[in-house]
Amino acid sequence: MLSRLLILALLLPGPALAGVKEVKETIAALAPAALVLVIDADGNELLAQNADELFVPASVTKIVTAWLAMDLLGGDYRFQTRFYLDDKRVLYVRGGGDPFLISEELVSLGKNLVAAIGKQPITGIVLDASYYPPDLRVPGIEDTDEAYNALNSALAVNFNTVNAIRKGNAVRSAEKQTPITPLAISEFKARGPNGRGRISLSQDPKVSLQYAGELIAAFIDKAGGSVRGDISVGAVPAGLKPVYVHRQSRPLSQILVELLKASNNYIANQVFLEIGAHRLGGPVSLDKSLKTLNERLAAQGLSTEIMIEEGSGISRNNRLTARGLTKLLALFAPHANLLRGPDGSLTKSGTMDGVRALAGYADTKSHGRVRVVISLGSNDGAMRYRLLKAIESGL
Repeated sequence: MLSRLLILALLLPGPALAGVKEVKETIAALAPAALVLVIDADGNELLAQNADELFVPASVTKIVTAWLAMDLLGGDYRFQTRFYLDDKRVLYVRGGGDPFLISEELVSLGKNLVAAIGKQPITGIVLDASYYPPDLRVPGIEDTDEAYNALNSALAVNFNTVNAIRKGNAVRSAEKQTPITPLAISEFKARGPNGRGRISLSQDPKVSLQYAGELIAAFIDKAGGSVRGDISVGAVPAGLKPVYVHRQSRPLSQILVELLKASNNYIANQVFLEIGAHRLGGPVSLDKSLKTLNERLAAQGLSTEIMIEEGSGISRNNRLTARGLTKLLALFAPHANLLRGPDGSLTKSGTMDGVRALAGYADTKSHGRVRVVISLGSNDGAMRYRLLKAIESGL
């Protein structure tokens, strides 16, 4: 009798199986056309709805970039900007693609630079941006002038943007930490709103370089030095040795947290481009980074499941499979804490017209931490989080 009861108990659905069935029904009722895939830590598929369809990941692509960066550069990697001084006290600045040369960073940069070269006047600044070729183009960036999609550059400050306040012809900085410069004023007058806003300096690379030079000069002045000459673009003379190398105060792991949280396309592609150049040598190129990525994907058996043409997700030609992405999430799991979703979850969202995606990790009662991929071909951004909550609470 006891053995018959035991067999019957094994045949009946337990709480975990019942939970999976209920969640499946809930998701099918809420969003029958949605792509949903949930995989547990052992690789078992708990939920699979429309999971064989290729989907446009939008900014979920940034998980791929973050995984590759941690894999090949490491969390302690730091971007560098090099400074040279000739015998006429002309300062040469060679950009290294640092995505976080923001005003707060330029404070310490200015102090350290002045300490290295002294307070005698600088007779000119020459900006060397040759680490990024002039014909570099990232697919998708040309379709928008949003500030977070600014032009990628070897030497750019404040994410290649200007944040200012305009009232009539008067323009002042919208950030107490950022001095206003002549170029910032002219650009904001030409394109900024009448009021507070942020504009991208993406139209002309020379403009963004000029702004970088002006802002670096302003922070040299703040540190007790002075710049009395012109700002121009050129190459560092052969044989000239650096007098100061600025290492970004933020390690790559911290930059990735900010990148994933703010979903900044400019930062994402700065990181993506650095990966290829670090692996295959400068200057940067999209081909080098894609070659590096595709080699790593092939080594993991993912070359036909993750197909991207840039590192931020702005391109609509990026395509993933849900199963491929969950495999990559398994590889990225040691760094899951880099993800900081707006609802506190370990997820990254992706949003563009007709695309609402979500991917990452969810902690469940019966199945522990699971990997989740959700994609909707709609503009219902809230639905992806409703589906995520159903998975978290029901499994």
